[in-house]
Amino acid sequence: MKYAKRMEKVKASAIRSSQKKIAAKVANGGSVISFAAGLPDPNLYPMEELKDATMKVFEKNGKEAVAYGLSKGDNRLLKLLAKRMQEKENMDVDAENLLVVTGSQQGIAFSAMIFLDKDDIVIAENPSYLGAINAFRPYEPQFLGVDTDEDGIVVEHLDKILSENPNVKMIYVIPSFQNPSGKTWTTERRKAFMEVVNKYDDIVVIEDNPYGEIRFKGEPTPTLKSLDTKGNVVYLGSMSKVLTPGLRVAWVVADKEVVDKMELIKEGADLQCNQFAQNQVAEYLENYDLDAHIEEIRAAYKNRCELMMKTIKEYFPEGVKYTDPDGGMFIWVELPEGIDANEMLDDAIEAGVAYVSGEFFYANEGKKNTIRLNYTTMSEEQIVEGIKILAKVIENKMK
Repeated sequence: MKYAKRMEKVKASAIRSSQKKIAAKVANGGSVISFAAGLPDPNLYPMEELKDATMKVFEKNGKEAVAYGLSKGDNRLLKLLAKRMQEKENMDVDAENLLVVTGSQQGIAFSAMIFLDKDDIVIAENPSYLGAINAFRPYEPQFLGVDTDEDGIVVEHLDKILSENPNVKMIYVIPSFQNPSGKTWTTERRKAFMEVVNKYDDIVVIEDNPYGEIRFKGEPTPTLKSLDTKGNVVYLGSMSKVLTPGLRVAWVVADKEVVDKMELIKEGADLQCNQFAQNQVAEYLENYDLDAHIEEIRAAYKNRCELMMKTIKEYFPEGVKYTDPDGGMFIWVELPEGIDANEMLDDAIEAGVAYVSGEFFYANEGKKNTIRLNYTTMSEEQIVEGIKILAKVIENKMK
């Protein structure tokens, strides 16, 4: 087969690679405690409420729910999501500013399709979400990374890059509980970021916010979209981490012109999102308390995160650095220089624990001595046991 040249840019997911190694170990009779996934805990899905919402969909508008719908999204759901964005995120938007997409990953892909030409420059945090990087790559942009510190993106570094590179077209960021680092930008850093961005013309900011509502420590921070005065920010929201991921219901918030462009792309990509799933979510939002459900998620993840942090501090050897997140799903670990975390992964899986190597979360060459850990899917007993095992693996590598 003669494939398109863009396929040369597409790379396999490091997360999928870890899963294959785990599956091979399990197939041979072993067991693995996996901190590799970026998944919500399925035990926290509101199954009874979703079951009831599903039956209500059949009873109230079953035929419409299983028919074709609008490419833009179900009108009832769009209005409910717009209302939530107004009340929870302080955004001055209505339904015309929203588009329902199949997971926020589709929103990322559509952003690439409507904005990126070959050799345009995409700026991302160092490190950044590898799924976004892989979605951008087929359109052959150049990537530049911006440093981050404990307060978020370093705006002085960003300003320098923007001033020196007129071909910058897009900035992709996850300001809240970032994947993979777990970091969250302060309010001051967000305001400074928008001030820098507003100095330059024709730069779009993709604000990916799948974890923003999973805050279990600290004070809330505003979204970039709520600070946007020039229409530069395209916001991506999702039900995957706060309701269920399998429904694949997410949304884009942007100026109407951007939403209209994405709607045209969606017509050619898949015509529409799952109409029945949209009705399920709308029914849930109208009849149940999503905020109360999110509080349950926050409490559970808070306990697991604090337990993982406590165990890391107790058992990890000196010289290992790590973030201490205020929410979200991830902890970022930096090993001493000279340790290749990807090479160490085979030893870790053999010992009975798994993670994702951090080097794959960089658009360009990444730090090989980094690891992403997830604390949302394992039990408290598994968290303690897995961190103890990982600590021993790291100690052996440091000898």
